[in-house]
Formats: sequence, C-alpha cells, structure tokens
Amino acid sequence: MPTGLSEADAANELMRLAKVIARHNRLYHTEDSPEISDAEYDALVRRNAELEAAFPHLVRADSPSRKVGHEVAASPLAKVTHEVRMMSLDNAFSDEDAADFVARVRRFLALPDDAEVAMTAEDKIDGLSCSLRYEQGQLVRAATRGDGQVGEDVTANVATIADIPQVLRGEVPDVFEIRGEVYMAKQDFTALNAAQHERGDKLFANPRNAAAGSLRQKDPGVTASRPLRFLAHGWGAASAVPAATQFEMMKRIADWGVPVSPLLVRCTSLDDMLGHYRAIEHRRADLPHDIDGVVYKVDRLDWQERLGFVAKAPRWGMAHKFPAERAETTLEAIDIQVGRTGKLTPVGRLTPVSVGGVMVSNVTLHNRDEIARLGLRIGDRVVIQRAGDVIPQVVENLTRDMPRDPYPFPDHCPECASEAVAEEGEVDVRCTGGLICPAQRTERLKHFVSRAALDIEGLGEKTIDEFFALGWLESPADIFRLKARRDAIVGREGWKDKSVDNLLTAIEAKRAPDAARLLFGLGIRHVGAVTARDLLKRFVTLEALRGVAQRAQAGDGEALAELTAIDGIGPAVVEALGDFFHEAHNNAVWDDLLAEVTPPPYVVETKDSEVAGKTVVFTGALETMSRDEAKAQAERLGARAAGSVSAKTDLIVAGPGAGSKLKKAAELGIRVIDEAAWAEIVKAAG
Repeated sequence: MPTGLSEADAANELMRLAKVIARHNRLYHTEDSPEISDAEYDALVRRNAELEAAFPHLVRADSPSRKVGHEVAASPLAKVTHEVRMMSLDNAFSDEDAADFVARVRRFLALPDDAEVAMTAEDKIDGLSCSLRYEQGQLVRAATRGDGQVGEDVTANVATIADIPQVLRGEVPDVFEIRGEVYMAKQDFTALNAAQHERGDKLFANPRNAAAGSLRQKDPGVTASRPLRFLAHGWGAASAVPAATQFEMMKRIADWGVPVSPLLVRCTSLDDMLGHYRAIEHRRADLPHDIDGVVYKVDRLDWQERLGFVAKAPRWGMAHKFPAERAETTLEAIDIQVGRTGKLTPVGRLTPVSVGGVMVSNVTLHNRDEIARLGLRIGDRVVIQRAGDVIPQVVENLTRDMPRDPYPFPDHCPECASEAVAEEGEVDVRCTGGLICPAQRTERLKHFVSRAALDIEGLGEKTIDEFFALGWLESPADIFRLKARRDAIVGREGWKDKSVDNLLTAIEAKRAPDAARLLFGLGIRHVGAVTARDLLKRFVTLEALRGVAQRAQAGDGEALAELTAIDGIGPAVVEALGDFFHEAHNNAVWDDLLAEVTPPPYVVETKDSEVAGKTVVFTGALETMSRDEAKAQAERLGARAAGSVSAKTDLIVAGPGAGSKLKKAAELGIRVIDEAAWAEIVKAAG
C-alpha cells in the first residue's frame, strides 16, 4: 500500500495514470507506434493497481484495470463486435508472483495443499491478437482484438497468411473461434526492413509493429506481400468444446491444421512451471520469433469456468514476463542535454551493441547522482539493460574499480554558460540561466505572456515560436520592441494590419504591469503567483526585492531574516532568488526588461473584514468564482491565500469535491465554510 499518500494525491495520480495509460494503449494497439517499453508500461499498470488496492473507493470509471487494449480508431476497416470478449492477462514479474498465482487458484477453488493444480505453459508471442471464426469448419471472419469488445475486420487480409487454413481438417464444432497471435519472424523482419531501406521507405521499429501494420492494411495485397505467421493460444465463442483440458484442446486445434506453439507443455507443479519458464528464457534469443514471457493457464476447463474473470483478465491465466535484456559495451562519451525547465540530463554514447535484436548506441544516465552511484567515467565497460524500443539504462559498471578520475559533472550550463546547481534535497542539477538559456527560452517566454503572468492577448505559443525562429524574440524585453517590426509582421501568413495592430495594442497595454505578475512571469524557481504577491507585499518594488535577495545570497544575515520572516517564504525560495540574481545574465535580462516597462509600486488595497490578517485556504471545485478570483478577494480583505493546510491556517473555504484538506482541518480544529458563507464575508466588507 502506498505510504504517506493523501486521498487527494491518490485521486490525482489515478487520473494522471488513466490518461497516460490510455494514450500508450492507443499508440500500441491502434497506431502501432509505442513510445515506451513493455517494462515501463507494465510499471504504470502496476502503480495503478497498487493505488486502486489502497484506495478502492477511488477506482475510476475509465480505469485501465477495466479496459483491454484500446477502442478502434477511425479506420477504413469495418468494426466487429466479439461474441466473447477478448481478454488480456494479468502479469507476473517474479517467481513469487507465479507462486502467488497458483496459491490464489488453490484458495479460490478451496483445494487442499496436496491437490495437484496442473497448468499449461507456453511462450508468449509478441504479436497482434487475432480471432478467427470458423463456421462448419470454414473461415468466415477474422478480427483484431481492439478494445476487447470491438475489433477490426481483417478477414481478407488473414486469407493471405499461409499459416491460417481457410478450412479446418477433421470433425469440428459448428462454430469455433480460434484465437492467437499474428507475428513476423525475426529473419523475415530483417529482410522486410532491408527491402524498405532499399526503396527509401520508412523502417519498422520491431517485428510486432511490422506485423500489426501489415495485418491492418486496407489493401490485402500489401498484407500478402508481408511474411506474416500465426500461432494459436486459445479460443473464444464455441458451439462445443470437444476436450476437458486446455492442453487437450490446444492439441485438438493443432490437429485441425492451425499452428500451436511447439513449446506448449503441461506442468503438474510450480517447480515444473518455473523450470519451463527458465528453459524458454534460455532459448529466447535463438527462437525464430520475439517473445516476452511465458503464459500459464489452469489446465482443467471446468476449473477455468469456476474461476471466471476479473474486470479484464481471467483468474485462471497469468503471463510471467521476462526481465529486461542485457548486453556489455563501452561508454564512449557523456553528453549533457538541457531541458525546457533547465534540468541537465546526461546521456551516454555507447559503442553500438545489439540488445534483443536492436542496435543500441545511446543510454540514459538520469542525473548526476546516478553517474556517481555507478562510478561512471568515459571509457568504462558497462552492462546495459533494454526493455523495449526506448533508450536503455546502465545497470552495472564492470570497470569502476580501475583507477581513473571521476566524471566531472558540469557546474555550468553547456547551452548558455550560466551556473548549474542542485537545490538541497534534490538530485537534479538545473541551469540558472532562465530566460537567457537557449534551451529554455521559448518555454519561459510562453510562461511570461501566459494568463497568470502578463496575460498578453494574441501572443500565443505558435506566435512565440514563429517570432523566436525569426530572431525577433529572445528575451521578455523584445516583446515590447515588436512595434518596430510592424511592417515585417504584416503580410506574413495569418497576419494582416488589424491583427498586427491588435497584438501591438495588447502589448502596449502592459507597459505598466502588475509587479507581482511580472515577477511570477520571470519563471524563477519556487516563485509562484502567491509567493510573488507575498514578496511584493513586503518589499513593494522589484528593485527592493532584488537588493535584499542579493544581500541574502552574499551572506547578509539581516537580509536573510527579512526574507524568511515572510509567512510562506522558506529556504528554497530564498535560495532560488539568490541563484537567480547572482547570475549576471539574469540581471541583464531584468535591467533590459525594466527599461521597457514600469511596474508601479505593489500596493494591495485591503478592506476591513473579519478575515484581515488571517490565512485562508480554498479547496474543492469552486462553482461561483475561479481560484484566482478567490485569492484576489482574500487579498483585498487583508487575508493571505495559502495553497495548503497547516497549523497557521485560520479558515478553509470548501467547494464540492474537497478531500484530504477537510480531514486535516478537522484534525487541527480549523473553521470550514462553503462558498455562500465566503460570499457573505466579502459582501459584509463592502
């Protein structure tokens, strides 16, 4: 169970996971273009399951635990509704997980400890799930899994796959749906990509993507030109099931002329299951097709029927995944990449090496601490781990004991030469260059003009990207110099006289901006909208704030005390301000900006009210006002609007959906009111 996680935080993370997992499902199942590895996807699913187990009342209607695959996107292929839902399998990642699976089966069926629980075990093909419907032994329809309920009709395409018979041999039930995986053998995949390269066509990322893209073609002729194969692993709708066990039924399917894995065996104990798992893992690299684990299924079909299903998976089946593949190579160089937030991320350049059939030349090194933990230096011999088609990671340094100087992680940004620092308690090193750093500049400019900052109408993300590429916008001050480029802007695509004049008018209207909004817009780390207002309430002008921040950074105790005396201003904010104003580049940007704009002294007009001098927290979904409006109201009433509940909180205004903050308020004995009561307080203040 997650520890130290509030109910509100859990709900937020479950919402994020639902969106992220749905996106990766779409990329994998519908677009055949996954962006993360199977291992990374599995980690997201495990985290979702962990949170749902800890907070079962927070399980969402769109939870990934309730979905299989992904809904069928717009496609030239017709949709097919499965008579029997095509389920997925829960995953095991260790021997203990496999043992737990067997134990759960025993418990559910109330079997004695000495009762034999036979399982089938077979290799898990990394392909595209497909269902083949036979009526009177004749293939009448083939469909992809889709979201488990609705798939795509690929009957014409499947007719081109030699492994799939159009007519089954021998006596078969009137209706029988055979389910399995369409895949591409490694050797065939290599030959296909070579042909694609020769024609100048796009290369496929891996055999699974190649198989999926080939099967889901509008033109069956394209599918026919691709070397697709098929292996059966089960069945769906059936008018009769002429066997009593999974193993016997799979043998019957093979007798009908449909390929079944030659590695399918029947195991009578956990030791047998794990032994077969290791045997397949040992042969993995030499198998003709990609696999990513071993599938266990309860052998007795009457037990399968009793066990039934959970939301999206059978209780009688489990996929035991293989660990990520590894290889040895040499770390040739370490490049430092700067992200849009200033984070310095080290990327290792490797002597290219094949890992699981894919040539790998780059590896993520995460951060400065990870390099130190592994003792990495250029020239080291390393073990890398790959769990899919993404940049892998280093798991071991084979030459860390060789006498060489440690890698000197940069203390200045490689993009702009500004200082790069890690705040206390954080592992990430960040560039302090902010608005002058090329790697961060456009994102910082977008933040500067955003609604919560200067709120310049008409200067959106697309326009900033366009003007930045032209060299017209490099710093905030350049925004106020755009009027000199009016004639150059007019006539560009999408720009006419009126739209240009509207933009320039909106910019000119911000020549005397609110000082707190301007400070927030500069994107200084830890200085959010509320913190910016708190700072300006105390120091009134931006220049006064800069002076005290610089003195505090130089070690002036009085300046430090003056900053930390402000409610809500802690060491992290003080350090961030000091780092920002210590950097000459930032001071140059600051001076340049203040030469273009003149923010008036920051004065908050307050009214006498019952909340004057108190700290107010707004929580839940406010229905009559925005969060920004609510905070502004609090400030006008002489109160401070805080974002979290603490012993210093005097009042909580709660809208619908308020969660953990109310619980904490009850524990601390803090007064809680609704929006209507808050409106009365505002009204009473006049």
